[in-house]
Amino acid sequence: MRRPLLPQDLRLRLVAAFIAVAALSQLHDLATAAIALAGVCLIALGSGIERTLWRRLLHVESFVLLLFLTLPFTVSGTPLLTLGPLTASSEGVARAALIACKVSASVLVLMTFLGNVDPTRLGAALHALRVPEAIVRLFVLTVRYLSLIRGEARRLHEAMRARAFRAGSNRHTWRSYGYLIGMLLVRALERAQRVEEAMRCRGYNGRFPHAALPAPGTRDWAAFAGLSGLAVATLLVDRL
Repeated sequence: MRRPLLPQDLRLRLVAAFIAVAALSQLHDLATAAIALAGVCLIALGSGIERTLWRRLLHVESFVLLLFLTLPFTVSGTPLLTLGPLTASSEGVARAALIACKVSASVLVLMTFLGNVDPTRLGAALHALRVPEAIVRLFVLTVRYLSLIRGEARRLHEAMRARAFRAGSNRHTWRSYGYLIGMLLVRALERAQRVEEAMRCRGYNGRFPHAALPAPGTRDWAAFAGLSGLAVATLLVDRL
């Protein structure tokens, strides 16, 4: 799916996402961070981000909610709320809001830029950016086989339920889950060995074949410059 506000070249998109997240992580002013979050939301809407990716953001917001429930009580400052021996400070609320804006904006940047990118294409882009081959190989294989391991865990759990297993807070439950994790690791190791043997039979020599990527177009460079410029400008405004 084409996203008009983003570079179509994955190399530039990766670098732009890195610059944006790095700039967001260095913000210190709450107002600037809130404006940055609003800007990222507008870019996400303008880029046609899918509804499923918006739902993934809810997992991050649960962490943000936990942050608002704990951080105000651990930062000293002007008392805002007292609950027994605990006192929440306005400085703590402000810091929690700052972190929430930065985390939400950073996650939304990554989902907008890379949310629906095929792992194989992403691996090729990382390789083109001179990321070490071992890291690229580990990333591609992890993404490729994570779903298979998850399916294996689901089948093992269904087999336990078929044998009338019911989870509880007792020794039998924890021992059963220990056996489940151990069996999952054993089967994952066996699958990894079979995959390695199959790859070697096909002439694998420690490096994935990567075709040379075409040079980025003018539009890609313009989108990259615009997004990176916005990220740097936001950081500069925060420092003023």
